[in-house]
Amino acid sequence: MNSYVTGSTIKRLREGRTLTQAQLGEKIGVSSKTVSKWETAKGLPDVSLLEPLASALGVSVLELMSGDTMCNGNRSANMLRSKLYVCPICGNVIHTMGEMVVSCCGVTLPPLEAEEVDQDHSITREVVEDEVYLTVDHPMTKQHYISFLAYVTSDGFQMVKLYPEGNAACRFRLQRSGYLYLYCNQHGLMREKV
Repeated sequence: MNSYVTGSTIKRLREGRTLTQAQLGEKIGVSSKTVSKWETAKGLPDVSLLEPLASALGVSVLELMSGDTMCNGNRSANMLRSKLYVCPICGNVIHTMGEMVVSCCGVTLPPLEAEEVDQDHSITREVVEDEVYLTVDHPMTKQHYISFLAYVTSDGFQMVKLYPEGNAACRFRLQRSGYLYLYCNQHGLMREKV
């Protein structure tokens, strides 16, 4: 990490929980003078204290380190806010229902930003009973392939992982409006409104 916990962050979080320096120190096994030193930038907490300190302040270690705390104001999640991440090393696909810090294989992954589907990545839909069969006319070689197809609505997420030298096709039960996503290992994430 490029940053370390700051005194102003500790003080803001401590005061936000209406704790005195003595109360915080007691929770983590240090003196009030030690907490005071941290808050006045005359010292830093030992790395072994980060987890207990974060717990006592009601935040994650990452929030404590970055100084950015997050409050979940949206108790009823909307799947349309989903974020997708793909590891460039192992190809792992990670889905979250909002902003997160995600890492895989030692690499911090940025959320993918979807572009509109272009003619080289167009999705063909064919209704089959109560499902839709999706195909993408796209090369599926080890060097250039569609990694996954996903269908996202406000209350659901479906994804099919695809592999090189297979078919770029799958079935989804399309129930309401949402987005179809595809991920090309050469051109990135693309989406189409349905």
